[in-house]
Amino acid sequence: MSTRATKLLAAILALLVLGGLALGARCMSLTAVSCSPATLFGDSPELDVPYAGTRPEVVARMLEMASVGPRDRVVDLGTGDGRILIAAARDRGASGLGVDLDPVLIRQAQANARKAGVADRVEFRVEDLFETPLGDASVLAMFLLPEVNLKLRPRILAQMRPGSRVVSHAFDMGEWVPTQRARVGGSTLYLWIVPAQVQGRWRLEEEGGRSAELIFTQRFDRVDGRISAPTGSALLQDVRLVGLRLTFTLPDGRRWEGEVKGDRIAGRGWQATRLAGVMPVPS
Repeated sequence: MSTRATKLLAAILALLVLGGLALGARCMSLTAVSCSPATLFGDSPELDVPYAGTRPEVVARMLEMASVGPRDRVVDLGTGDGRILIAAARDRGASGLGVDLDPVLIRQAQANARKAGVADRVEFRVEDLFETPLGDASVLAMFLLPEVNLKLRPRILAQMRPGSRVVSHAFDMGEWVPTQRARVGGSTLYLWIVPAQVQGRWRLEEEGGRSAELIFTQRFDRVDGRISAPTGSALLQDVRLVGLRLTFTLPDGRRWEGEVKGDRIAGRGWQATRLAGVMPVPS
């Protein structure tokens, strides 16, 4: 064999080896833990988040933090092999939806659900997590990336019902301070409760006919308030908003608690009605 032919053959072999290593790396990457022709040869969609499985003890703690039960509908974004949603259905009686862009993982999740006997209560589909409707979810589960969490945050606040729970493995949501943190082994877990929107002006009416105006400013679930009456105005103290439940202390020391119901807050011996439309809350 000539020297030129030998060099050409060596170059071809080197390309084949490099190509095989590249395909093998794609197969073994966190993004694609299972391989199909589409995954191997690059025809699968570009994923927003590399897939890494959540350990069973972490899954159990996430579901415990979110108080998942039979009445809950869980949406699992970036579901992977479906382990979080399947555990929610199998161990806690919930139903729900898991979405992922990787069709290989979705098929694996569907097979896992059938094996666990919960295929009638969970659905898995290939879908962009940024397009998944969140309005019917009472619990949202995530193991994503910080930038993806932040991009999802406005949709969570706009679409999910107040009182719904959001639980995340490993990453927080920036300025939105979690209601609860937990550690499981080396993992940090975060829980948020979606707050009602109370920002704006409210007409307060007490039993006995006294009335005043409440003014709230809101940043996520952090709320400041003021009460204004003909006799003057003063700051409300220790204002707390957890889901639908709003509590605050009046200047005279009385502690009031009420439930936000759209444009009305109902409490024992008092109620408040929104004076204008819902003011936008920063997201």
